[in-house]
Amino acid sequence: MRADRASASFPKNLRLLKRSEFRRVYEEGERRTGSLAAVFYFPNGLGRTRLGITVPARVGNAVVRNRIKRRVREVFRRTRVQIPAGWDLVLNPREAAAHAPYPTLTRELVRLFPSRVAGPLRRAGAPPAKENETR
Repeated sequence: MRADRASASFPKNLRLLKRSEFRRVYEEGERRTGSLAAVFYFPNGLGRTRLGITVPARVGNAVVRNRIKRRVREVFRRTRVQIPAGWDLVLNPREAAAHAPYPTLTRELVRLFPSRVAGPLRRAGAPPAKENETR
């Protein structure tokens, strides 16, 4: 029972806490977007995946923003075994995430999280690549 609880918790070593960590993910990382959120991610070399959540004030008041953060943390906590180790993730939920059914939110976020079989990615600040573009 104790091992189950430990694997389902969300300890500090699995969180992004410092501004510099968030900035590195935003500036050097990759991005995927969906209807409920945008996920930025960058390899961290730590052997564990860490999560940071930013919800802008335009999404709603503090009650709404905190509800979104709780829901996102719960999705991460329950699905982190499906995410390869070694990533720093920053999740930017959209307003729709506050009202989306939990299974829908889970499906969307799992689709956005990095995976071993992920398709081509692009830098967070770069425009989308063209289909026929050669270098």
